[in-house]
Amino acid sequence: MPATAETVSLGLPVAIDRIDRELKKLWSEGEGAMTRASLMNLAVYSEGPESLTRNTRLLARITENHACRAIVIGADPRAKNDRMEAWISAHCHLSRAGTKRVCSEQISFLLEGAMVKLLPSIVFSQLDSDLPLYLWWQSEFAEPMDPQLWSWIDRLIYDSQSWRDFKAEMRLVEMAQREAKQRIVLCDLNWTRLVHFRLAFAQFFDHPGSHHHFREIESGSIVFGNDFRSTAILFVGWLAAQLGWEIRNRKKSNEVELENSAGKPIRINLQEKGDVPIASFTAQSHEIEFQVMQADCGDLLEVCRGKLGEAQARQVLPSSENDPVKLMSEELMRGGPHHVYLRAVEKVRTLL
Repeated sequence: MPATAETVSLGLPVAIDRIDRELKKLWSEGEGAMTRASLMNLAVYSEGPESLTRNTRLLARITENHACRAIVIGADPRAKNDRMEAWISAHCHLSRAGTKRVCSEQISFLLEGAMVKLLPSIVFSQLDSDLPLYLWWQSEFAEPMDPQLWSWIDRLIYDSQSWRDFKAEMRLVEMAQREAKQRIVLCDLNWTRLVHFRLAFAQFFDHPGSHHHFREIESGSIVFGNDFRSTAILFVGWLAAQLGWEIRNRKKSNEVELENSAGKPIRINLQEKGDVPIASFTAQSHEIEFQVMQADCGDLLEVCRGKLGEAQARQVLPSSENDPVKLMSEELMRGGPHHVYLRAVEKVRTLL
């Protein structure tokens, strides 16, 4: 049975060698009532417990706006026994006209023990024609990195916020990119969390007449949520990459000291508080203060600028939500090579 967003299941158990046959049968039985749609291959890999069910729920929501062939892999490489199982299903949503259900296929695999090594073969054998392959990797990376797997991937999606060792994980990600001869676009959901915050701060300087403030920023402060220090550091990396700043002091945990292009120091205070990934960012430029903060309602940003000590008019702008479906949808819509992300990482690599 095709799964709707309200009733999510792994679907019909199938033998590995009968997946294509059973998929054709699934669509033939639903002919006229539903339309198959696919704009990409989206593979999701996780070693977490109950990940197959959790990711099926996420894909039920993601496919509302991003039609795809989903290949969902739940893996346990540490299992004592070798095991492999597969299921097929479809996520169906009413078209905008409301006359037909538009459906995305999902093929799910459970891999245990030595069967995890079959991951590249499983993914490649189930790709939908020549559509791009996006791989959402939800576990930590580990050596050896299989060059056969990475050579087919167009976009590698991960979340560095959950990494215990950023330097080691980033080294493996960059190794995968080299193995693929730079074919892979690196997509960090931790960077995606900052999209609207970066846009909100950048809009202060849309007019060329405001650009002189870039050279005059003297200090700043970031309030970030528990366990979101890396998100705050990536924001500092974005500022440094875009404005030509360099890191001066790497030792303080609650402050980053930088140097602007004219050799003048800039200090950014870091404060961990609450649960919002980035609650606020404030920058001072001589007598002018720029501020971006999360609104109390949670889905908007409040921005203001003005002289220190004076009441400032506030405007509201869209905000990112710390929800995996919203983050994935944001990433899938934006695309691009993410060169700015790589420059930001390079600036603050020693702090992450």
